[in-house]
Amino acid sequence: MALVMLPGLATLIEDISEEKKLPASVVEAALREALLKGYERYRRTLYLGYGQDPFDEEYFSNFDVALDLDEEGFRVLASKIIVEEVESEDHQISLAEVEQVTDDAQLGDTVVLDVTPEKDDFGRMAAAQTKQVLAQKLRDQQRRMIQEEFADLEDPVLTARVIRFERQSVIMAVSSGLGRPEVEAELPRRDQLPNDNYRANATFKVFLKEVSEVARRGPQLFVSRANAGLVVYLFENEVPEIQEGSVRIVAVAREANPPSRAVGPRTKVAVDSVEREVDPVGACIGARGSRIQQVVNELRGEKIDVIRWSPDPGQYIANSLSPARVELVRLVDPEGHHAHVLVPQDQLSLAIGREGQNVRLAARLTGWKIDIKNAGEYDQVSEDEKVAELISLRQEDERLQAEAEARLAAEQAARAEEDARLRELYPLEEDGLAEGEEWSEDEGSPQGEAEPEEGTEEATSPAETAVDDVE
Repeated sequence: MALVMLPGLATLIEDISEEKKLPASVVEAALREALLKGYERYRRTLYLGYGQDPFDEEYFSNFDVALDLDEEGFRVLASKIIVEEVESEDHQISLAEVEQVTDDAQLGDTVVLDVTPEKDDFGRMAAAQTKQVLAQKLRDQQRRMIQEEFADLEDPVLTARVIRFERQSVIMAVSSGLGRPEVEAELPRRDQLPNDNYRANATFKVFLKEVSEVARRGPQLFVSRANAGLVVYLFENEVPEIQEGSVRIVAVAREANPPSRAVGPRTKVAVDSVEREVDPVGACIGARGSRIQQVVNELRGEKIDVIRWSPDPGQYIANSLSPARVELVRLVDPEGHHAHVLVPQDQLSLAIGREGQNVRLAARLTGWKIDIKNAGEYDQVSEDEKVAELISLRQEDERLQAEAEARLAAEQAARAEEDARLRELYPLEEDGLAEGEEWSEDEGSPQGEAEPEEGTEEATSPAETAVDDVE
């Protein structure tokens, strides 16, 4: 068959490669697969109105498309097996027919034949199918490259530029660096900061939260301004002691989107020093607050408390309630991580914070349930009675949970034992076969080792690739 001409083929591939930021080889593979899908459509249309489509999903697995960039065209090729008698003309060719061309042919060999249809026969529907598949494959490849590029990124914080708005999300342009082109990322409403001004072309530091597969959209990037990882990154870049390892961030509790507008964003950061002579809090704050101010500026004025971590839970809890002054921390239920914190009357509101934000963040930071108590009115006897009652309820819940888990494990073991017993009484066919035997349905008994059937290799489909429409 003659070559089907595609004028300007080389230029077309080059233009798509440049426009979509994809390698030329990827564009070529996408075009080949799209043309093959077009050929399939052409073959199927021949049966429209005449009978049932005889082609299954794997029917065209032995077909391929070859591009000729020099002559600017393509050919459809079919790999056929040489047989004595032909049962499928698309997959087989007779030995007698091949021997008319060459004397070296043998049964079982594979030959590649040109089966390109005439251009006029290819049809408008096949051309439309080719165009549609090419656009889809190129888009898929773009997204796949995005996923591979960002999934294993060592630095999860990127510089992003606002490009547009969709519903309540901000669509931003981000780049992984190293000269790679920008790609789109979504900043959902819940991951935005209330103090940010997301105007067009404004730039922000964002945390790469997720590279996920979205139905009908493929791999998508989701970034966040509210993630605690952004705070950690900013401190690591501003504090040399953290980079060197002499100071470490132990925990971060962040409330970037408080439940009420009356409360602003706030973060608590617990830090510790590996070297005794280094003050971890002072290192993070910097001279006259210069270091922490850089972090606050990037987070648009978010309040940040840097506190010192301590291996002593009582001291750690007292530090976490900064800037409130704490008189005493009682670990009333160490096993259940429950503590009473006693503060002076004038420190109550400060310890609790506006709408409970300060104590809420302290609880998240330490992992303890914290009850703030007025030191002047604290009745230890009555409070201990209440706590004892709570401990009893907790222990009862734990006992019930343990019993439920034990019952579940016993039921699973009993089912497994019953299954094993039933298999002994009524063995499945494969259970009764020795290695090298096969089951005879006619006689219901194992037979001797059978000759393995000749299998056909499953053809791999062309590599999936991707982009927009091409005339």
